[in-house]
Amino acid sequence: MVGRSNIRKSHFHILQGLLAVILVVGLPLAGLYLRGEALQPYLEFPPLTRYVDHAPFSWPAFFVFAFIELSSVALIVASIRRVRRRTSGGKSVKRDFPTWGWLGLGMMLGGWGLAWSRLEWFAPIQAHTFCLPWIGYIVFVNALCQRRSGRCLLCDTPRRFGVLILASALFWWFFEYLNRFVQNWYYTGIEAFGAPAYALFASLAFATVLPAVLGTYRWLLTFPLFGTMLADGFRVPTPRRPRTLAVAILATAAAGLALLGVYPDALFALLWISPLLILTALQALAGRQTIFSPLAQGDWRALIAAALAALICGFFWEMWNIGSLARWHYAIPYVDRFHLFAMPVLGYGGYLSFGLECLAVGEMVVGRRHLAP
Repeated sequence: MVGRSNIRKSHFHILQGLLAVILVVGLPLAGLYLRGEALQPYLEFPPLTRYVDHAPFSWPAFFVFAFIELSSVALIVASIRRVRRRTSGGKSVKRDFPTWGWLGLGMMLGGWGLAWSRLEWFAPIQAHTFCLPWIGYIVFVNALCQRRSGRCLLCDTPRRFGVLILASALFWWFFEYLNRFVQNWYYTGIEAFGAPAYALFASLAFATVLPAVLGTYRWLLTFPLFGTMLADGFRVPTPRRPRTLAVAILATAAAGLALLGVYPDALFALLWISPLLILTALQALAGRQTIFSPLAQGDWRALIAAALAALICGFFWEMWNIGSLARWHYAIPYVDRFHLFAMPVLGYGGYLSFGLECLAVGEMVVGRRHLAP
């Protein structure tokens, strides 16, 4: 019976994922088609042409986005301060740092050096080095988790971890696709790549996204703050009509994606929000648990850990990107000022919601039990 139940869950996740994919891929194209615009520029591959003329910097918009992001940070801080007053953390057991963790650290630092180097003998493969520090980072952060808790995602479920690598590449390709409609970032140093080479080397880099964020997530959960203390935070009331609310959220998120290419400046932030809302709304409509379900019991551990994990990885993404040969640049409307590396400072707020998307997809691929044992 347990085996059949797991098969049903697996089938449900596949169908739910396919429906989410159809919506995410089809809605932006449908919106442009209904408006009578040509779709060919949005399907160009590799994505080299820049055709969105972005709005200039705006102080009112900057303050609106800053208020929203600071409110999110204030909620996290308030939750942490509340539980710190009520609970004290225990001591973690000290273990030896795994030998393979030092190999990961060496690869991370060595890959960083190679990515930023401009050595003549290394020039033929210079543009393909961005994934090297990330492979090292993934191994290193799993070793940190292993040292603190005796377990880590890499060692616990190697097969599921392999599936996660494949899912990660597909996961980020969807964001690359949605970016075609708003063009908030673009790449340089890839001009010599043909379509097959670009697809291969980009996929190798994209395959590190979910393992990096979720490995960091598992590591954060080993600390007392995330292990027990945030399990008793603010309780979010359960809606009286959860399916009605889910339908409203799904319709709103779907409309936002449909209009993404029509109003790229006004709706650019929905690139990071709408996919998450669509996925969780579909789960709620099916009567399944979502990443937000634990909030009814005041359990904020997963959400805060996932958001901070993505922010930590985001810092390293932006830092390692700034000196790489093949790299990305930003073109964000209204708030493109006050940069930390290439990213406008308010852009880091997008990593908070991105972390929740990583968690939602990670739970579907790996399973909630394996992500947070």
